[in-house]
Amino acid sequence: MTFALSVSIVLFHTPRRQIFALLESLAVACARARAESPLGEIGITLVDNTDGKAAPGEFSSADMAEAGRLFRLENCELKLQHGHGNVGYGAAHNLAIGESAAEYHLLLNPDVELAADALAAGLAYLNGDSGAALVSPLVIPEPNRGGGRQYLCKRYPSLLVLLLRGFAPAFLSKPFAGKLAAYEMRDLPLDKPSAGIPIASGCCMLCRGGALRQAGGFDEGYFLYFEDFDLSLRLGRLGQLVHLPAMRIRHGGGNAAAKGWRHIAMFCRSGRRFFSQHGWRWL
Repeated sequence: MTFALSVSIVLFHTPRRQIFALLESLAVACARARAESPLGEIGITLVDNTDGKAAPGEFSSADMAEAGRLFRLENCELKLQHGHGNVGYGAAHNLAIGESAAEYHLLLNPDVELAADALAAGLAYLNGDSGAALVSPLVIPEPNRGGGRQYLCKRYPSLLVLLLRGFAPAFLSKPFAGKLAAYEMRDLPLDKPSAGIPIASGCCMLCRGGALRQAGGFDEGYFLYFEDFDLSLRLGRLGQLVHLPAMRIRHGGGNAAAKGWRHIAMFCRSGRRFFSQHGWRWL
C-alpha cells in the first residue's frame, strides 16, 4: 500500500542558486525514497513570501519551468504559491499544510540540502515507529566552508541560554559552556535514533501528516523565530520527536543578531510570546 508525501518550502527573496541546490537534492532524495519504499504521490509547494517582484538573482515564477524539470518522477508535482505577501514563516507553511492530506509532510528551509538517502531514512523510520510524530536530521558539518557542527535538537530553553547563544561574546559564554551544551543536546548519540526530544529545529522537520494537522500546524502569532519551538512542544503531546542521525542534511544556518536590529526585535517579540505561552525559565 502506497503513502503520500507533501513538502513545503518557504521563500523570501531567496537566491536562485540556493533554491536550485535544495531542489536538486530533493529530487534525488525523492527518487531514492521512491525506489526503497512504497512512496506514491509527492506534492512539493514553494510558498513565496516575497512582497513584490524578485530582484536579479532571486528565485521567481519565471524559474518554475526549469525547476519542474528536476522532478521526472511519476505522480510528483511541483507548484508555486505566491501573491499573498509576507505573511510570516509559519503562516506560509500553513498554506501548504492546509491543502495536504498526505501521510507525511516535510517542512524545509531554502538553505537546506538533503543527502541522497535522507528522505528514505526518515520515511523508513516513521513507517516503522507508529509512536513517532516527527524526525529531526543530523547536520553534516562542513569545515571547509567555515561551518562547525550544528545541533538541531534542543532542551527547553532558559532566557539566560538564549541571550548567551544569540548575543554574548565568546569570553562571556565560556563559563556557561556546560549549560549551552546541555541545551543543544550535544550528548545525543550519532549512531542511533534518540526519542523524546523536546524541541526540533524548523529548518527540516519530517512530520507525520495526521499529527501535524491535529496540532493545527504553526501558530501564526509567530511571524518569525520560535514558531518551531512552539510546534515541537505541541507535536510532542501527540507523539515522540526523534533525532535520526541516519537522516543527513546540509544547512546554511544563521543567527538573528547577525541580521540586524529588525531581526533582533522579531526574535525578542517571538521569544516573549513563547515563554508567555509555555512558561518562563530564567536560568
